[in-house]
Formats: sequence, C-alpha cells, structure tokens
Amino acid sequence: MSEQDTGGPPSFDDPFEGEDVEQRIYGTLLQTREPTGVTAIAEQSGCDPKTARKYLEWFTDLGIATRHDGRPVTYERNDAYFEWRRVNGLATTNSLEELRSRIADLTERIDSYQQEYHADHPNEVDALRVDGDIDTVYADLSDWATALRDRRLHERAQQKLADTGGRASP
Repeated sequence: MSEQDTGGPPSFDDPFEGEDVEQRIYGTLLQTREPTGVTAIAEQSGCDPKTARKYLEWFTDLGIATRHDGRPVTYERNDAYFEWRRVNGLATTNSLEELRSRIADLTERIDSYQQEYHADHPNEVDALRVDGDIDTVYADLSDWATALRDRRLHERAQQKLADTGGRASP
C-alpha cells in the first residue's frame, strides 16, 4: 500500500501526481522564491512550455504571479497577493474583538521574546552567542518572527474591519 493510500503525504518522487496541469503549474509557482523561466516551470510541472506560459499569463492577470520582462521572461509568486488573501480571510472570519484578542496574545509573546533575548527583533540575535540549547534558540527565533508577521497581518485585518464598520466582504 502506498503512502497516499494510507492518507500520508504524497511521494517526493512526484508531488503533483494526479493533479491537472493547472494545479501542477500553480503548485510549482507557489514554490518559486525567485524569478523562474517558463521552461523551468514547465519542466517542474511536467507540461509543455506553451501550456505553462498560458497559465502563467493567466495567473499574472489574476495577481497570483508577477511577470518579469527580459530574456527570458520569468515569473514568480506574488507574495503581496497571498498576504492580501490572508488579511482578507482574517477579516472575514473574525470579529474585531477576536482580532484584538489575538493581537494582544501575539504582542505578549513578542514582548516575552524581546525580554528574554534583549533585542527588539529576532534578526538582532546571534543564535550562536546565546547560552542554551541551539535548537531551542532557533525555534524561539523562528516563532518570534512568525509572531511578528502574524501580528502585522492581524493588525491589517483589524484595520480593514474597523474601516468597514466591523463587516468585511468575502
């Protein structure tokens, strides 16, 4: 029985097995962290470059991808789009009170890390110079950075709700 049959994660050999070409290209695009050529995206997605280009242009029109003109033309995920989606999702699924409560919790967690590591931001901490278990320090710094990002997103969602009188449209 394969891992997929047991409900486990997909095989690393073919993570897009069973998905249609649009889903494969979208999945590949989500994994890009720098501008990537159509040919490379097509190869990773297992499709023809012409097909990849068609979907990449469509994703660009939707705001999901960013196109960089040049030779060759390259594409990458548009992080601003995904951040907007996250903020919109928070604003539509939470009340102002819930957002305020979550912001307060995140602020408390951030303040705790700032006091523990005597720094305003995790980037200011040299993990190799901190006394303690290095794995714990790295986990703390990662959690701290996540808390900072999450607080910023929740604050944006709170502002969105406040600007609309407490109601956000989906």
